[in-house]
Amino acid sequence: MMGSLKYYSVEFFPPKTDRGRSKLEQVISALSAYQPSYFSVTYGAGGSTQAFTLDTLRQIQRLSSIEAAPHLSCIGSSQTALHDILQEYKTLGIKRIIALRGDLPSGNGDLGDFRYANELVQFIREETGEYFTLEVAAYPEVHPQALNWAQDLEHFKRKVDAGANSAITQYFYNPECFFRFINDCQQAGINIPIIPGIMPITNARQLLRFSDACGTEIPRWIRKRLEYYAEDLPSIRAFGEEVVTSLCEKLIDQGVDNLHFYAMNQSEIILKLWQNLGLSPQTP
Repeated sequence: MMGSLKYYSVEFFPPKTDRGRSKLEQVISALSAYQPSYFSVTYGAGGSTQAFTLDTLRQIQRLSSIEAAPHLSCIGSSQTALHDILQEYKTLGIKRIIALRGDLPSGNGDLGDFRYANELVQFIREETGEYFTLEVAAYPEVHPQALNWAQDLEHFKRKVDAGANSAITQYFYNPECFFRFINDCQQAGINIPIIPGIMPITNARQLLRFSDACGTEIPRWIRKRLEYYAEDLPSIRAFGEEVVTSLCEKLIDQGVDNLHFYAMNQSEIILKLWQNLGLSPQTP
């Protein structure tokens, strides 16, 4: 490969059961050996999993030396509630936050004091200055609720102008869309690092459901192969490993040196991808 992977991070979701927490403990231990930049932890709509997020942050800090970074969504939240959360994060020694709008509530749910992620970024900066490194979301294939690509790019720029340090993309399987997005951002004066989000392929039904919800295109050739394999999970996983490894290699060959892996609280496929990319465990 022409380039090299210098930085890599991993996303978890907060488990809600003792079994899930025990499994995640093993995953944290296995992935920590490769010294990723940080482990991020998702946050439910309207803060519905806030307590579980805090538990998982503490679990990461207890089990490893890897930085823990919570997601923080603002829809359905008040300024007072978010002020308290920020103070709690500072008490825990958290220095990085992934700042998101969050999912809109169904029906006539209360939207809270915020409407957009740029407002959350601005609020965090007003409350805490430069204390936190702030990462935001980016959508190479356009946010599913955006009217068009130009509006989506404008919304992204607002988050950057509000004080975001970097961005993580929604996952994708077409590298050309990522490089075109980077070009569009540069032309719009957006110069922060934009980190590709990488989603392993291990479960066809789950992947198709996620992709339909978030607007990620599954290329026809991938979709047809997954349809052919149907419920043959070993074949799906072998195929997925090949596809995602190739995607990562193409990104790295073109100069990308930082990837963010959506682990789905699994370690085996992430370790295989890292090994395929030439990574190895680090000696403490």
